[in-house]
Amino acid sequence: MNMLHSLKTATLAAVMLLAAAATVHAQTATVDDTAKFLAGMMPSADSPLAPLTKEPAWQRHAKFFDTAFGQLEQRQLSRIRAWADTNLAAPKPTMFYMFSGPDFLYANAFHSKASTYVLSALEPVGSVPDLSRLPRGGIASALYNVERSLGSILSFSFFITKDMKTDLQAGQISGTLPILYVFLARSGMTVKSVSPISLDDQGAAYLAGENAGPNAVRGVRIMFAGSDGQEKTLYYFSTDLSNSGVKGSGFLKFCATLAPGNSLIKSASYLLHSGNFTTVRDFLLNNSATIIQDDSGIPLGYYSTKKWRFFPFGRYLGPIDEFPGRYQDSYAALFRRAQPIDFGIGYRWRTPETNLLLSVRLPDDGPASSDATSSTELPPPPPRVRKPRPPADIGPQPRGGFFFWR
Repeated sequence: MNMLHSLKTATLAAVMLLAAAATVHAQTATVDDTAKFLAGMMPSADSPLAPLTKEPAWQRHAKFFDTAFGQLEQRQLSRIRAWADTNLAAPKPTMFYMFSGPDFLYANAFHSKASTYVLSALEPVGSVPDLSRLPRGGIASALYNVERSLGSILSFSFFITKDMKTDLQAGQISGTLPILYVFLARSGMTVKSVSPISLDDQGAAYLAGENAGPNAVRGVRIMFAGSDGQEKTLYYFSTDLSNSGVKGSGFLKFCATLAPGNSLIKSASYLLHSGNFTTVRDFLLNNSATIIQDDSGIPLGYYSTKKWRFFPFGRYLGPIDEFPGRYQDSYAALFRRAQPIDFGIGYRWRTPETNLLLSVRLPDDGPASSDATSSTELPPPPPRVRKPRPPADIGPQPRGGFFFWR
């Protein structure tokens, strides 16, 4: 009888143990824990990802990112935030960052007080699977792909677009989403929810996989919060920003519902110098309260001096060799009275070579006209279509730098 009772007790205990194990296995990691794990930061103690942090691959990954982001914070991000606190008054709730890729890192550094971030570029959103369910060895491969997708930033301080296109399609973790996760987590944010979003041709938003029509612009909406608990929204849209691309889409119509905003243009391959990007250029001029850019952004000749006030920082040396014909005489004249800057940005990433222009929209009774060209400089001719390449000789490289270029 005692033996039978013991057998029943042992059987019951085994069943309960199996049930508990099944429950743990059935748990799905939260998006915040997934973001932290990919960023090399500890997830919550009860997360199914917590045991995976004991693997040597994750511990090496965490140490690597701790060092890289620690150096970046000291050299770049803290200085950018200090610059923004000094020079940006009364920021708008929305910030626009065209040609951004998944660069939330610098969007937040320049505009930490924004509550809505709109990022856009060609790169696809991609996906992040439940990492706790990856096959054996899958974690090491996934973490390697995340590091690889950031490799050109670490080595050259900018994204090589053709390499990014390849890297962001590799493995089960793909697209811009894992990079957005890493940048959000490393910026001290708590990710609340992640949802696919589509825009129809009128700019109306559709969530949860609803049909937005044949010309839908697809993206992701991420709800997150900072250390103060304030809930914020990050939109990333994979879209063509050329004239033909935005003509048939509702992307700029959607952006207009969030305007006016503050805009950031950085390492944009001088596309806004081209006649093929006039629509998005006019949108930024008409819907921005401030524009922060390097010289790859909107040419100075398109700003109306009656509507904008300019604050140059750093030093203008002209474009790097990969972008000939983009030198601006009026830009050079403006930067003769530039204020100093203590961080590098853009294609001229070394601090002594960096140029940064803050343009502030003057109050008026209505939006600027689309024809905002001043008499100081005629618009440049459209460039020959060519794929930009990294410079052949970029000199000594900073270790662990994440200067996010395109």
